[in-house]
Amino acid sequence: MPPATLPHPDPLDPLDTAILRELAVDARASYADVGAAVSLSAPAVKRRVDRLRARGVIRGFTVRLDPAALGWETEAFVELYCHGSTSPSTMRAAVETYPEVVAASTVTGDVDLVLQVRARDMRHLERVVERLAAEPFVARTRSTVVLSALLRRPDVPAAPAD
Repeated sequence: MPPATLPHPDPLDPLDTAILRELAVDARASYADVGAAVSLSAPAVKRRVDRLRARGVIRGFTVRLDPAALGWETEAFVELYCHGSTSPSTMRAAVETYPEVVAASTVTGDVDLVLQVRARDMRHLERVVERLAAEPFVARTRSTVVLSALLRRPDVPAAPAD
């Protein structure tokens, strides 16, 4: 029996993509406002948003916060090098207990796990890195402190190239 393959999602049409971009900018925008931006009626936008939610393309609506305004002034990327073969589930279980870790990804290459970390200041960051380094599966860490966040995009499809 051949291995099961995951179904490929239906591609998004240009109107769905435009709706997603509008909602990424302002998730509280009314269907009428989104419709005006993409040249559709409010009911047509609602139907498309409902379909996108049913397909799992839209998983929820949220706000984007300013970390610095919340007191998280320092940001870093912390690479974890693990002993032996540590499972992703073990890594996840450990790092999800750190409120300072805002993103975690297993990656290819020598590094096993890359974390995006936010802290109040450098001393706080240092304590977080020390705690991460003390995890039983961590052989060593390497940190890169962010000086300036030059570009941050929401998770939306890119605009079509002209």
